[in-house]
Amino acid sequence: MSNPQQLRYSKEHEWLSAAEEGVSTIGITEFAANALGDVVFAQLPEVGSTVTAGETCGELESTKSVSDLYSPVSGEVTEINQNVVDDPSLVNTAPFEGGWLFKVRVSGEQDDLLSADEYAAFSSS
Repeated sequence: MSNPQQLRYSKEHEWLSAAEEGVSTIGITEFAANALGDVVFAQLPEVGSTVTAGETCGELESTKSVSDLYSPVSGEVTEINQNVVDDPSLVNTAPFEGGWLFKVRVSGEQDDLLSADEYAAFSSS
């Protein structure tokens, strides 16, 4: 399992892209997607809502369980991935590409975000 080097990662298994014009993209890692199993439902935060770093902002439901979705940053949700709402299996098949979850205009982030190598060490322990 490889984690893209350009992303940062949370200990709750979310990934975060570098901000482009103040907006970052958020999704869950391949490790999390594999642990969840087949994702069948995604409840994402609403566009225009505010999310807080480290707080829950949605849920992913799989054939095994329901898992909370945490935001690695604080800010305003600018977009959700409607394709994932319509076809939640994208989270499993393309967690770093088409399976992204939402975008946030960042106002603050968690202090403990990890590099790809740090996340790989964390998720394998």
